Amino acid sequence: MNTEQIPVWIILGYLSLLLILGLTSLRFFRGTAADYFLASRGIGSFLLVMSLFGTTMTAFALIGSTGESFKAGIGVYGLMASWSGIIHSACFFLVGIKLWSFGKRHGYVTQIQFFRDRFESNTIGLILFPILVGLVIPYLLIGVMGAGVTIEKVTAGAFPDLFAGHGSGPTAVKPGSIPYWLGSAVICIVVLIYVFLGGVRGAAWANAFQTIVFMILGLVTFVVIADKLGGVANATKMVQEHNPHKLRRSVRPDDPLTRYHGDVAVYEKKLAKWQAAPEAKRGPKPREVRKPDGISYLHFLSYLFIPLSVGMFPHLFQHWLTAKSAKTFRLAVVLHPFLIMVVWVPCVLVGAWATSAVIDGSPVIPYGFSNPNAVLGLLVKKLTTPVLSGFLTAGILAAIMSSLDSQFLCIGSIFANDIVAHYISRDRLTDRQRVVYGRLFVVFIVLVTYLLALTRPGGVFTLGVWCFSGFASLFPLVFAAVYWKRATKAGAYASILTTAAVWVWLFAKSGYGANREFLYHDMMPVATIITASTVALVVVSLMTRPPSPKTVEKFFNKA
Repeated sequence: MNTEQIPVWIILGYLSLLLILGLTSLRFFRGTAADYFLASRGIGSFLLVMSLFGTTMTAFALIGSTGESFKAGIGVYGLMASWSGIIHSACFFLVGIKLWSFGKRHGYVTQIQFFRDRFESNTIGLILFPILVGLVIPYLLIGVMGAGVTIEKVTAGAFPDLFAGHGSGPTAVKPGSIPYWLGSAVICIVVLIYVFLGGVRGAAWANAFQTIVFMILGLVTFVVIADKLGGVANATKMVQEHNPHKLRRSVRPDDPLTRYHGDVAVYEKKLAKWQAAPEAKRGPKPREVRKPDGISYLHFLSYLFIPLSVGMFPHLFQHWLTAKSAKTFRLAVVLHPFLIMVVWVPCVLVGAWATSAVIDGSPVIPYGFSNPNAVLGLLVKKLTTPVLSGFLTAGILAAIMSSLDSQFLCIGSIFANDIVAHYISRDRLTDRQRVVYGRLFVVFIVLVTYLLALTRPGGVFTLGVWCFSGFASLFPLVFAAVYWKRATKAGAYASILTTAAVWVWLFAKSGYGANREFLYHDMMPVATIITASTVALVVVSLMTRPPSPKTVEKFFNKA
């Protein structure tokens, strides 16, 4: 065994522990659908905070934030983490506790069951199901892609006789690396096994374990990398000398010289047309449009809408319903912002340091490196020992897998309870049959996600932002369902369909995510989508018949 194989065996050991945890949780399984999908609503404060935090801290938070900081600088913390810390906790308090109370009172297992009753619509699930699944799959891709890339980078040189290298230049894969396709497959299989066996209890136990692992090892990673770069001060000094713009907050003054006046592509077309015209027939030269460095205040403020996505995540809804009582939420509401800071600050700093880190005269990240998803894995590989590299990679994988399990499970739950049980079998399925259908659909979704991940559809951060934008734009629906008596079935339909239509339209305008800096009127697309969704909900609700007194009494009485 060469030293490069040490991280592989440590990673395999960690994955084995997760499988043992899944097998152990199976011993506590009561055989009911409520136990498989909701752990019999018996999750306490500690497991709940670990589950909620672990589920929200995906590859987007670790790999995506490091890669985006490498590209754009430390301003990424202000864009995402600062807003998320505040808004996530607000959503837990304002929406999560309310939905938990409805779920406990009326026996809900999924979001769709709640929306069917609240909006007096038996068919709303047929509209919501494809949209929720369509938005969760990109979220799953973030994790699977992040795991595959990280393993590929960290295991370079481990098995030179088995795996050949490929590519050239900064993005080349070295000989002996466990291929992206194999690393991704192993992670999918391990998550599938313990979710298949233990259900939401197995996922909650695994999330608690993995959250503790990735937080401890994440801090160790930060300390080790900082030490290798000569300390925090020296690592930051190198960035100040070579890439000082990476240390800016990236919010620019709104002055006339740097304002973003319009669409650069449109301006370039007008300029080309003006230049091609005969000089005698030319009119005034088109007004110059350019995108300045940094972001505008509107751009920055529009990021606050993205964390609202937690209010509509189906996997968070499922975790909310597992709580023992409303008091169980207290710890999550208080600790969540602090935990986000503990994870994001080191990742963002490390990403900025990577732009300028030089050891023994050579850059740690090669000049021209263009794969931000691989930055964290490459830093761990180059700046740590093989043993520590294995443990740190296990920590990265822990963050990824703590989200994948809940997402796989929630999709299986929605399919079994809302599609098969309600629409196909007319609520005649036994508990055992619901569990079987849920498990089978989880297997199907894991397979689909893995096959899509092999196409490597885009950057982790960009893919995550579009995914979160879709969920955030449905937030007006759940907020109105909880707090606005006048919200109607027609208004709900209008909000859902408007969200889908505007999201697809803007996604197409961005080149289907290819334009990673796409803005609409100098704001994140989510600002436009959520505005359209809210207007559609309010206007159509006011124009249509209000909900029946029975429904108002069911959801808004104080008893």
